[in-house]
Amino acid sequence: MTLPERVAKTVLLTGASGFVGRQICRSLVEQGHEVVATVRSQSARRSDLDPGISRIIETDDLFQETEQWWADKLRGIDVVVHAAWYVEWRKYVDSEANLDCLTGTLALIRAASRSGIGHFIGLGTCMEYQLPSSRLTIESPLQPQNLYSACKLSVYHILLEYCKHQGLAFSWCRIFYLFGEAENSSRLVPYIRRQIENGEIAKLSAGTQIRDFLDVKRAGEMIAKVVTTGQRGAINICSGTPITIRKLAETIADEYGRRDLLEFGTAPIHPSDPSVVVGVCNVIEP
Repeated sequence: MTLPERVAKTVLLTGASGFVGRQICRSLVEQGHEVVATVRSQSARRSDLDPGISRIIETDDLFQETEQWWADKLRGIDVVVHAAWYVEWRKYVDSEANLDCLTGTLALIRAASRSGIGHFIGLGTCMEYQLPSSRLTIESPLQPQNLYSACKLSVYHILLEYCKHQGLAFSWCRIFYLFGEAENSSRLVPYIRRQIENGEIAKLSAGTQIRDFLDVKRAGEMIAKVVTTGQRGAINICSGTPITIRKLAETIADEYGRRDLLEFGTAPIHPSDPSVVVGVCNVIEP
């Protein structure tokens, strides 16, 4: 694949204040791109946003905005990075809000096409794949098992065909298991750290599940690189390194010298939780 010349782009980024979006934003700014950020009106506190953002667009709900609204906002934009989606912890997997995200994304892509956008980058999930698997490549079978991943995969298929016929470059970044800055406090890594720091027992499953964990900062860098390189198609945003949840928990506990605060086998493994999810990263380095 021949890479295009590295040129600074004007990027419209949705979800810029989110867990993943803020890291994408930071990396885009560091790579010399100009960032126009769309954020929810109530989450548009300047302290939550990268100071390098050139312009902020506020909306009560970007998934309810019309195609015309988006077309007005996309003037002068080269690339769209669509990181926004409904991701409320423990609710998003089966929420009907996923349907709103799907239809709202279609309004955005149609506006992007009529506005002459050169490149559209969307964020998917490893849950689009048929699981479990210890070696997920972009050619691996696809088989979503919940509404969230089904809607993500539907968007991927629709945008793949639509962009092909519109002559619009399209990239789909499938995100694996992330941890790091601004992570929801109820998720695994923050929970373990909080329990240990409070001197309390962290009640965990047997920890036999094998996962592909990646720091969200690194994920943001990878996605921002797609803007720089122009890489198209499906892209796995992952480490490619398998690790059991037990080993991850022990690694965190060892930072505090407190493995004694880990209690494995207390929490049940959810029946729908796949035993193995490990990807093969195919991000092209600029």
